[in-house]
Amino acid sequence: MKKFAPLYGSILLISSAGVLVRSIDMSPVLIAFWRGLIALILLGSYAYFQKIPFAISKRNDAFTLLLSSLFFAGHWVTYFYALQISSVAIGMLSLFTFPAITALLEPLYFQTTFNKRHLFLTFLAIVGLSFMVPEISFSNHNTQGIAWGVVSALCYSLRNLTMKSNSQKYDSAVLMFYQFLFVALCFAPFLLDRKTAKTIDSFEHLLFLGIFTTAIGHTLFVKSFKNFSVATASIIASSQPLFGIILGYLFLHETPNKWVLIGGCIVLSSIFVESLHSQKNNS
Repeated sequence: MKKFAPLYGSILLISSAGVLVRSIDMSPVLIAFWRGLIALILLGSYAYFQKIPFAISKRNDAFTLLLSSLFFAGHWVTYFYALQISSVAIGMLSLFTFPAITALLEPLYFQTTFNKRHLFLTFLAIVGLSFMVPEISFSNHNTQGIAWGVVSALCYSLRNLTMKSNSQKYDSAVLMFYQFLFVALCFAPFLLDRKTAKTIDSFEHLLFLGIFTTAIGHTLFVKSFKNFSVATASIIASSQPLFGIILGYLFLHETPNKWVLIGGCIVLSSIFVESLHSQKNNS
């Protein structure tokens, strides 16, 4: 049972992002700034004391890192916006279309052959989203939340694809440090015309988001790879929206309607199918 603790602990911490963002009365760009700043201080300190080199040796690698950081910043802001205008359930479930989006983009990005199974799973995710959309109207906040959640999923997929080559050359802590640094620098100008009162009022939530949800949560998830295969960890991690919905119900009293739950189950089923297939192939 002890070996399960880091994995389930990481999932619970990462799932808290939805509730925390919904609880912070600040713009998405400012939430992204503070989350990035707090996380980069922690991660930078860790890399420094572990004597991990910060150097990015090649110019092309630096450009790729910059591009992936741009997608990462877009992912955060659009995800936070989706959560704020809709609900924890809709924001998290629409974000979890990113595996299907990645399955479509990866053959284009790496110039490989399309996988028929991936095309089917992408179709399954789209069907799930169609259940979640109450009406095709951008005046509806839930529709807007789903749209921004899918944009966030697209940005996250592009970030992961552009990050892949560098992840094989450099320490992940250093790569994440630079990504958090880019996010903080990118959104720092938005501090100039904002009052600090809301930041002070929300600082406890921001600290939890930066320290526990971001730095510790993702570190524990990586640590779980020592006891589980990546495929197994991914299967269990796909329960994040479920944890997020439960936290939303407990702390924000948000109860998703049956269509959101049905659509969410269809979206998540595509992740389970792919993860199980990957585990079978890698066993």
